[in-house]
Amino acid sequence: MARKPRIEYAGAVYHVMSRGDRQNNIFRDDRDRELFLDTLSEACGRQGWLIHAYVLMDNHYHLLLETPAPNLVVGMKWLQGTYTQRFNSRHKEWGHLFQGRYKALVLQSNQGDYFPTVATYIHLNPVRAKLLDFSKHALTEYRWSSFLLYFDAAKRPDWLCVEKVLGCYQLLDSQSGLGKFSEMMKKRTLEVLYSDNPMECDEQWKKIRRGWCLGDQEFREEMNAFADERISRFDRRSYLGEAAAGHDELEAQRLFSFGLEALGLTEDDLPALRKNDPRKKVMAWLIRKNTSVMNDWICSKLVMGRASNLSRNVNDVQHADDPTIIKMRKMMKKAF
Repeated sequence: MARKPRIEYAGAVYHVMSRGDRQNNIFRDDRDRELFLDTLSEACGRQGWLIHAYVLMDNHYHLLLETPAPNLVVGMKWLQGTYTQRFNSRHKEWGHLFQGRYKALVLQSNQGDYFPTVATYIHLNPVRAKLLDFSKHALTEYRWSSFLLYFDAAKRPDWLCVEKVLGCYQLLDSQSGLGKFSEMMKKRTLEVLYSDNPMECDEQWKKIRRGWCLGDQEFREEMNAFADERISRFDRRSYLGEAAAGHDELEAQRLFSFGLEALGLTEDDLPALRKNDPRKKVMAWLIRKNTSVMNDWICSKLVMGRASNLSRNVNDVQHADDPTIIKMRKMMKKAF
């Protein structure tokens, strides 16, 4: 099954989310929730993780997780595997507990509003799910969220960090700062509570749910480079989504440049050549065979006209018996 690549580096920050297998509950009662938090505490101790926000729902959980060392994958394997064993032992069951792979959205945390947006998204999950009547209850009354612990320093575990979220609003971990933070979150709670579409109350939330990377253009390009390096070591068909698409376009551009040089052409030469010039067809074959970029991209780069004709042109090269095309095809293989 295709999957998104895991981006790991020292100091990376992620929005991690995982659901129960077949949407089943991963927390059946409060003891399960306590068991998960105990396991999370152990994982943080083992891996040196910092948690900036978390929430436990019934069939899933969310973490705003920072990895001072590049150890997301090994840490998550231990966390989910260990909790599954403990859950199964407690309930006298066996088998999978979680649904497939966990989601790990890597996000820019040093500038922009991406970091506080994800923290707020996590803390407002109980409101969106209407787990309490929040017209009568405060957000701090939901017990299974880090939000409550923001206001109770005595009960905060060592691995829960509140300073960074508060700092995004120029607030301190003090009575005054927390009071202002509380008022701000009350307003956000009411916005969600009375919204016609709570899931889309904040435009950024769509990117949190559907993306693989959240940040500005420079950050996204940097993450694409990480993904490109990762995917290059494996079969790109094992990956999916925006990260793989970014890799394929970079690879297609590399092959395009290689083909031009190998054939003694420049990009400026292409418009003057016939749309079905054998040199264009061979370059199209090279790119199509080794990437998943759109046909429109290839035809536009090579000035080949309609994308609907590309498959025929590529097939002509693949099955060619013309010595000239065969020779050019062998030249293209030197790209690897």
